Amino acid sequence: MNPVAVTGGEPAGIGLELAPALRAATGGRIPFFVLADPRHCAAAFGDTAVVEIDAPEDTAAAMARGVPVLPVPFDGERIPGRPDPRNARGVIAAIERAVSLVMDGAASAITTLPIAKKALKDGAGFPFPGHTEFLAHLAGVSRVVMMLACPELRVVPATIHIPLAEVPQTLDAALLEGTLRVTDDALRRDFGIAEPTIAVAGLNPHAGEGGAMGREEIELIAPVLDALRADGLRLLGPLAADTMFHARARAGYDAAVAMYHDQALIPIKTIDFSGGVNVTLGLPFVRTSPDHGTAFDIAGTGTADPSSTIAALKMAWQMARARHGRN
Repeated sequence: MNPVAVTGGEPAGIGLELAPALRAATGGRIPFFVLADPRHCAAAFGDTAVVEIDAPEDTAAAMARGVPVLPVPFDGERIPGRPDPRNARGVIAAIERAVSLVMDGAASAITTLPIAKKALKDGAGFPFPGHTEFLAHLAGVSRVVMMLACPELRVVPATIHIPLAEVPQTLDAALLEGTLRVTDDALRRDFGIAEPTIAVAGLNPHAGEGGAMGREEIELIAPVLDALRADGLRLLGPLAADTMFHARARAGYDAAVAMYHDQALIPIKTIDFSGGVNVTLGLPFVRTSPDHGTAFDIAGTGTADPSSTIAALKMAWQMARARHGRN
């Protein structure tokens, strides 16, 4: 199977520093290459060799000597902790190149290292809220879903980065149905689960307690679940969010859909703070990323934890194998 394309992200952050750990942790068993400026990689990789390649098919031979790097030129230098807007166009170009390669079949999946959205906006007028929206634009899709995953839990927030006060107005039947359908499809296609079960949280405490604490469960969530069950989806809920994430409850489903950001992210970050992976569902290719940012405050210190980046690469490889029927 073709290698995973790893985009280097913001060069002033910790992303590039973690690339050597990918090779060490996988022992070369997962082929990958990094799209970045070789100058930045040389400064970030420490004692690990930068092996420039001309094309993804050169990855396997290059991994025997170091970390394969498919060169993307950047205009600025790499200064840890100090993002340079001159590098913005290079960061964007690396993402565009990775998408082109995976869409053409030269790469099996994409793992993206963290970007700095302000630096991209300052240096290149980047018009997208973040990585995910840019990838959706490049792929030509209108609906994508964010999943956070670790070995013990997969969780999807139906609404993401909005104020809590706006959640009841934003959450509607179309959004919830679309989120559940994309999640169900991804569990089948990318995780190899033939008949997935999805647990769905209520919005209100105690899932509304029969309308005593809110009527969204009765008027919105339950009707959507009933309609989707009639289409063959296996759905539990709406469930009280405070009782659906303990170990025994998690054993009864393959993924959970929550109604808002913290309802989803608090349990997974409590269960596996360092090893969680951000997965974008609904793209025509596999995309994962570590569940952390650029961490400018520790860039260049050698103290960054590679656990989430390693987990992101491993999950990208596993998902790509499932998508290609190679479990």
